[in-house]
Amino acid sequence: MVCKRNLCCFFGALAVAVMTTTSAVSQEVTLKLHQFLPAQANVPKLILDVWADNVEEASGGRIKIDRFPSMQLGGRPPELMDQAIDGVADIIWTVVGYTPGRFPTTEVFELPFMVEDARAASCAYWKMFTEHMEDGEFASLKILGTWVHGPGVFHTADPVETPADLQGMKIRGASRLVVKLLELVGATPVGMPVPAVPEGLSKGVIDGTTIPWEVTQALKVPELVENHTEFEGNALYTVTFVLAMNKPKFESLPADLQKIIDDNSGLNFSIFAGGTQEDADGPSRQIAVDLGNNIITVSDTAEWDALVRPIYDTWISEMDGQGKDGRALVDQARALMSGECKGVDAKI
Repeated sequence: MVCKRNLCCFFGALAVAVMTTTSAVSQEVTLKLHQFLPAQANVPKLILDVWADNVEEASGGRIKIDRFPSMQLGGRPPELMDQAIDGVADIIWTVVGYTPGRFPTTEVFELPFMVEDARAASCAYWKMFTEHMEDGEFASLKILGTWVHGPGVFHTADPVETPADLQGMKIRGASRLVVKLLELVGATPVGMPVPAVPEGLSKGVIDGTTIPWEVTQALKVPELVENHTEFEGNALYTVTFVLAMNKPKFESLPADLQKIIDDNSGLNFSIFAGGTQEDADGPSRQIAVDLGNNIITVSDTAEWDALVRPIYDTWISEMDGQGKDGRALVDQARALMSGECKGVDAKI
């Protein structure tokens, strides 16, 4: 009787263990991905959906990612980072600069005339993120990707060829450092998230905006202004992005599902994302060309370069004041972009 009871206990415990293991292996999870652009815009269509589809496929359907564009889960774009931290959304994509001052090291890639190639910059950004930011500024988040867009461009009602042309204009500034540039030339910087730009232009709240070409198509900017100013060589500016996940949610996943997310994220994904955004500039630019808009290309940037030197000095001083070596960060970013990250490309 004792033996039979022991066998019954053994097989009962074995059945429970098998059921528990099977349940863990077959666990399914649905993740909410929240972002501020319309679903048909380039970033969700060409980057976020590709990433989410790859994760779903690699998981064999065990991970499902529900996509919520245009702030459909509520709130405003500057709240996205906290939504990821607080678990309102499981995954978010956002402009880091929507929360200025919280993630200051990322601004090294937002300095004026710092970046020439989005792939190289996105590569350098990920490498510097893992070294300087992962366990510091971003410790409360699981970061899945870090990248920048293609060259930032002025899109204005009146032509802009020199810094003096911006005087008196109300311009939407894409980042804290672009705002500083606008202030230096006597423009009036106006802060607003990207989705608000079309209304701002149509109602005269702003006379122009700074955004890359690729997003102008979704916002119909070439139909709202006729002048566009781009720069040869290094870009006027770039903005930093992150794809970020709620850390406790990621850590609650089985190890094999964590690995699937990690395998589809990181350095290669970041390079792919930055390159994809930059590649989308051309078709959007062509819309302005087809409309007969005035596209100004600034080849001699000496006057602009002199203008932005104080922005570098101030930023380096600010970083030094936070216990970070600002000059070393600038030098490292430049070395990576011109060295091991130069010419990189990635497919996912």
